Amino acid sequence: MTTPGRLPVSSTFEGEERKHYEETNLDAEVASYAPRLRGRKLTVSIAFVAGTGFTLFGYDQGVMSALLTAGQFEKVFPQVVVDSSHPNHATLQSFVVAIYEIGCLMGALSNLWVGDRLGRRQTIALGGCIMIIGAILQTTSYSYAQLVVARIVTGIGNGLNTSTVPSYHAELSSAAKRGALIFIEGSLITFGVMISFWANGSSAQWRVPIAFQIVLALVMVFGIGFLPESPRWLVKQNRTAEAIAVISALENKAPDDAEVQRTYHAIWEAVAIEDFGISSGLGGKPNIERSPLRKLLVGGRSQHFRRACLGTILFQRLGLSDVTSRLIAAANGTEYFLASLIAIFIIDRIGRRKLMLFGAVGQCITMILLAVLGSIQGTGAQVVSAVLLFVFNSFFAIGWLGMTWLYPAEIVGLEIRAPANALSTSSNWIFNFVVVMVTGPSFNNISWGTYIVFAALNAFIIPVVYFFFPETAGRSLEDMDVIFALAYNEGVSPVKVSLRKDISLAGSPEADRILGIGTIDRKVDTLRVTM
Repeated sequence: MTTPGRLPVSSTFEGEERKHYEETNLDAEVASYAPRLRGRKLTVSIAFVAGTGFTLFGYDQGVMSALLTAGQFEKVFPQVVVDSSHPNHATLQSFVVAIYEIGCLMGALSNLWVGDRLGRRQTIALGGCIMIIGAILQTTSYSYAQLVVARIVTGIGNGLNTSTVPSYHAELSSAAKRGALIFIEGSLITFGVMISFWANGSSAQWRVPIAFQIVLALVMVFGIGFLPESPRWLVKQNRTAEAIAVISALENKAPDDAEVQRTYHAIWEAVAIEDFGISSGLGGKPNIERSPLRKLLVGGRSQHFRRACLGTILFQRLGLSDVTSRLIAAANGTEYFLASLIAIFIIDRIGRRKLMLFGAVGQCITMILLAVLGSIQGTGAQVVSAVLLFVFNSFFAIGWLGMTWLYPAEIVGLEIRAPANALSTSSNWIFNFVVVMVTGPSFNNISWGTYIVFAALNAFIIPVVYFFFPETAGRSLEDMDVIFALAYNEGVSPVKVSLRKDISLAGSPEADRILGIGTIDRKVDTLRVTM
């Protein structure tokens, strides 16, 4: 079989007879890297491990808020007790919750440099191990200072995971099922939050619920060891045989199957563009090595800067923290989880854009109604307001919860996927920190006017999505490279191109021409290897 591949820079050819691999050697090498699981079993296993990571994320995010009013917790950490004699403790209470977001920010930003060096699996394992250390430190805390440090450590691990797991899962998922699979991760965040609220009735009251994080982290760390690496990352590392073996296992087809070969060729196209600078208009010259941040600023056919910005905008998430009853909070979390399940079954049928617009419009209207009711005194208005919080959760869970992890992973190209997702996830933690720290004071100062601010933010995102966010449903990750390149070539919006039905599939000769690979055919041919 004839397959495009890459040789180390130091390698040379001696005519057609020089081969990177003999056909028999390739077959043996691909077979040696074949994952133990194939097809549906492999897909389910990947979803389980990735889902465990996001359940851990949700649980860790919710458990501290759920325990703040636990009696034993307050005895050990009196700094979180807010009463008339300690009014300043409100800031300390918010800080111990919000500092976790700063740790997550640090972890996500570190992925700018760690992600492509270690690979997806090792980064996830590293994040899990750091979370285990952080959970142990939290569980054994006897001072407020230790608890704060432990929360930062745990956050660093979670930041690494949340900026890697969606990319890893997206790169191992088919275009037809990618949306549903990653939306399951979004639902599992809410599942983790839900169980964290119900778990605080433990006899140990707070140490056992915090220690439970270790169990989830261990499942993720050991589970990732049995899963294959992302074929996209393997191709970038010139590990061709491993990449073909993984693609073959994911599609449950022979390595020389035409569909396996087309998928591999599509990935190789993305790497060829990266190596020869086609996307940045370098005329086929090998790329000068760029830092992860500089790669994000590239325009041209790849439109890296535009695509990275699209992923970052998504993480301006909204939240409310005015439900103080633990029972209502637990019920709220349960409804949140159940509502998120709806999106799993419709995301790949309806598409990304319609779901995002539905969520943003619904959230905006809900916030406006909350503002109106907030200006009205009376028990009835308070009851309806509480119900509307559930309604807001439903719109967010259906339209945006999973989308904030799915869309950034699939809208950017292979070259910048790790750094772009590090930045988009970092913006998530920045805005989470801001919401946690300012929502309370905002309600104290402008009361129901806070809802107007949230309504305005949701209103703003509606035209942004409509005019700037391309549709990605049903497209492979490499198909999006073709869409952005075609939009650049024709001088039109990528949104319009993404809605067309006549786009050539990545890996086809037509896609090669759109991507500009045809302009360096002779150079590419020197890198093609008969296998």
